[in-house]
Amino acid sequence: MHLFLYGPPGAGKTTIGKILARNLNLPFVDLDRIIEANAEKPIPQIMNEQGETAFRDLEASALKALCSPLAENKQGGGRGAVVALGGGALLRDENRALAESSGKVILLMAGLETLLERLERDSEKRPLLAGDVRGKLTSLLETREEHYASFPLKLHVDGKSAEQSAYHAQMIFGRHHLSAMGEYDVRVGQIPNLLPGDLIVTDENVAKYHLQKLPHTPAIILPPGEEHKNLETVSRLWKSFLQHGLDRKSTVIALGGGVISDLTGFAASTYMRGIAWIAVPTTLLAMVDASLGGKTGIDLPEGKNLIGSFHPPKLVLADPSLLLTLSDRELRSGMAEVVKHGVISDPELFEMCSRGMDWAKENIQTIVKRAMAVKIQVIEQDPYEKDIRAALNLGHTVGHAVELVSGFKLSHGEAVAIGMVTEAKYAERIGIARKGVANMIGEVLSQLGLPVEIPNDISREEMIPLMRVDKKRSAGSIRFALPVEIGRVELVEVDVLEDVL
Repeated sequence: MHLFLYGPPGAGKTTIGKILARNLNLPFVDLDRIIEANAEKPIPQIMNEQGETAFRDLEASALKALCSPLAENKQGGGRGAVVALGGGALLRDENRALAESSGKVILLMAGLETLLERLERDSEKRPLLAGDVRGKLTSLLETREEHYASFPLKLHVDGKSAEQSAYHAQMIFGRHHLSAMGEYDVRVGQIPNLLPGDLIVTDENVAKYHLQKLPHTPAIILPPGEEHKNLETVSRLWKSFLQHGLDRKSTVIALGGGVISDLTGFAASTYMRGIAWIAVPTTLLAMVDASLGGKTGIDLPEGKNLIGSFHPPKLVLADPSLLLTLSDRELRSGMAEVVKHGVISDPELFEMCSRGMDWAKENIQTIVKRAMAVKIQVIEQDPYEKDIRAALNLGHTVGHAVELVSGFKLSHGEAVAIGMVTEAKYAERIGIARKGVANMIGEVLSQLGLPVEIPNDISREEMIPLMRVDKKRSAGSIRFALPVEIGRVELVEVDVLEDVL
């Protein structure tokens, strides 16, 4: 599947496209350069000698060749390419239909002055703008206004660097390529009915709704719930892997929420010293958090995720349409992690969360893409949690303890919501957070229907020892990620855990 960048002259399609291709480890193709290579002459000469209609014919032929199945399979090992299109390449209906059937198209837009500033440097290379650049560009934009407005995916690049624009394009496309802990793709899109896997691991709830989407692969169906994320279940998986004849070249598919991805990833990391796995998350929480970053693990009675490994999947495929089968409670639980990502580094995402659950449901694909991008940006900088990745633990030290003491009556997201507000209040008390931050976080979580206070039936005395065995402990203290303001957290060592509660 190709990723097409389209828009008026000067929008930055080539510059942004090269950065986007580098970020995604994909080839970059400039359609204008292909046209010039085929014609063996530059575009201004083609236009001068043959006219615009002949040029558009050459453009259509080049696009058709690029989008042929053979060419698509060659590009990026079958992963497609990032393609910069000329500013009028999709004016013909057949060209647009071809591009949209071969991938996704983002329209890059910028204000007139931004476009002029860029175009005046090389106006001689753009025959349609030769002479009166301002006048001709204004006329061109007016003529194509309705055409450009008809593209659903748009990115306004004014005020953004090329790197920032490429990052936003990745969010819109729903495509990332991670390389800090092994190389793999993260994609937001529809699940193909044939994934390159030898065995599916799922649970009873997910199997009812989604197992039929992958009909050609045998499956192990586990009982649902965090209480089954233990060594006994992993042992069952190891034995099942053997019974199904899996070897070191095999791939297992984790089809489910965070528990399934944690279990499957850990079983895969230890079976025959490590086999490949693919994550197909089916909950909002798993899409934006658990499936990303390569953390796998199981629980002990003494604490969550105390046994585990770093073992990234070879592909993460998140299909937001799968979330339609979730209960409101499960969706709210996932939104706790989305809010967390907003607090960590994306104030705009936090503001989106403040619009409430109905808005989030209607815009779930945007929510998923944006929240995933936050976590990916963090884990690429610190894959093994030696430093800033610990920021992703905001709300989790208290949250894990609340979850365990409740006997999992509170979901993970509900417990994390309580943990975020509790830790934010502590951050205010010790002068780390700006006054009012805890209230802001609490209001957004409450609007989403999430709890924000430790319930009266949860014993704080029982929580303390669970917090002490947290994975983030070091030399007797626990490292907390505490909010400073919306969009920024700070890592703080805490010795007296009772003060947090």
